Amino acid sequence: MRKVYFILLFTGFFGLFLFDVTAQTFTNTQGIIVKACIDKGDTIPCVEMRTLYVYPPYRFKNRREQIRYNKLVRDVKKTLPIAKMIHKTIIETYEYLERISDKKERKRHIKRVEKGLKEQYTPMMKKLTFSQGKLLIRLVDRECNQSSYELVKAFMGPFKAGFYQTFASLFGASLKKEYNPEKEDQMTERIINLVESEQL
Repeated sequence: MRKVYFILLFTGFFGLFLFDVTAQTFTNTQGIIVKACIDKGDTIPCVEMRTLYVYPPYRFKNRREQIRYNKLVRDVKKTLPIAKMIHKTIIETYEYLERISDKKERKRHIKRVEKGLKEQYTPMMKKLTFSQGKLLIRLVDRECNQSSYELVKAFMGPFKAGFYQTFASLFGASLKKEYNPEKEDQMTERIINLVESEQL
């Protein structure tokens, strides 16, 4: 049975590359919905495989470094979903604003969005630690390809962006902080990849 499953998996995976086919959904006799590709009348199961990351085992220098790593894993798991929600909200808001031609209506809509964001995210933000808040700023940059400062400036204007930046700097944070997966955020990127592929 395991051999049959492996053959189906193998042919389904490589069938996507060998044939110019389109995936369709089929229901088998047991009522199970499966994706399949039809090529010249032949039905081939299509299996979507998520990316698996292979990293060399991380060797901790001491117990303190291991604790710091475990804390970063916890922080990423807590803040990454928020950064993704923020990205989704920004895309939806931008797409909606593109359809509004009246400047006053655009400003009214942005104020409604700002109010909604405060109501939605304030309870979440209050539960974040200081280090999680700083990490969230960098993850927003990662997800949106723009710093939090630039996003606030684009939607709410330079005055509010400057106000929020000044407020953040009072606590030793910066909305202008960018995500750098090649240097200081290398370990964070590794953890994100493992979390997103459900390997961690």
